[in-house]
Amino acid sequence: MLPVRSAHGALPPAAPAPQSCRRHTPAIRRIHMKSVKALLGVVLALLVGVAGALLGPAPAFGAAPARAELSAPPQIPAENIMRHLRQFQAIADRNGGNRAHGRPGYRASVDYVKSQLDAAGFRTSLQPFSYRGATGWNLIADWPSGDPNQVVFLGAHLDGVPAGPGINDNASGSAAVLETALTVARTNLKTQKRLRFGWWGAEELGLIGSRYYTGNLPAAERSKIKAYLNFDMVGAKNTRTWGVYNDDPNLRRMFENHFRSKGVQTRPMNIGGRSDHASFKNIGVPVSGIASGNDPCYHARCDTINNVGANVVATSTNAAAHGAWTLAGTAGSRLPGRELRLAS
Repeated sequence: MLPVRSAHGALPPAAPAPQSCRRHTPAIRRIHMKSVKALLGVVLALLVGVAGALLGPAPAFGAAPARAELSAPPQIPAENIMRHLRQFQAIADRNGGNRAHGRPGYRASVDYVKSQLDAAGFRTSLQPFSYRGATGWNLIADWPSGDPNQVVFLGAHLDGVPAGPGINDNASGSAAVLETALTVARTNLKTQKRLRFGWWGAEELGLIGSRYYTGNLPAAERSKIKAYLNFDMVGAKNTRTWGVYNDDPNLRRMFENHFRSKGVQTRPMNIGGRSDHASFKNIGVPVSGIASGNDPCYHARCDTINNVGANVVATSTNAAAHGAWTLAGTAGSRLPGRELRLAS
């Protein structure tokens, strides 16, 4: 065995070998040193093997270091989105049964969303506009990370029709965008591009809010928006196949690949100018979005909390988060090439 050191770290003096053994000492020492070297060689080989198994093969000399893979968003549970939908239902119940433009239920919806975003650390702003003698509002929220000259925009219209609470159309999209934004805040996401979120007023009257927003953007600000993703009616019960807007092929493939990885079927959608993505497409921004299946309570009184499926809005919200994480990129990560060759 190895010699024991003294309390001061020095080796204690060795006792003299018996006279009868002294003539064999050099040979014994040679054998002992060979054994120690062999043992050290075995230990070193084992350590190298373990390190190789844990770290993988070393890169070839002169090879570029491996690039970090894009991080994925956390899985967002259905209850997070349903909590917002219950709030929108309660707002409608307290305000004449709807959340339409010019009605108190709409302003209460704006106040609810803004309070959530302000508490989470977003930079929010209200943009008022007037239509049919009533004031409406767009709500814009920026996450303070990433390049402000490269904006990835997610949006949904917040208003409904006067006939009912508008929970699928479109509290579902508003809640999906809101919960995606709050997940960004909870994870303190550090992005390469700037993430911006928008909730539009008076969509049901002809895209009034989003058209007002894009129409008042200076040319320099328009050019900063690299992609816009729209979420309209994303919670219809019993949905088995999701619609994906086919306006931009790269953004469409991003959503299709995400859904395919989850075993979810998709269909291409061409909804023309029937939702707020059209306001951005008209100023040259690449756009896409998703929608759930058929809604038997479309623009009807029965579009209540009972008209949405928790698993459906969760699937849609996680697709929204995938779009945010993928397009904005996380600091130090590898951005996907083809999917980000959008606006320059």
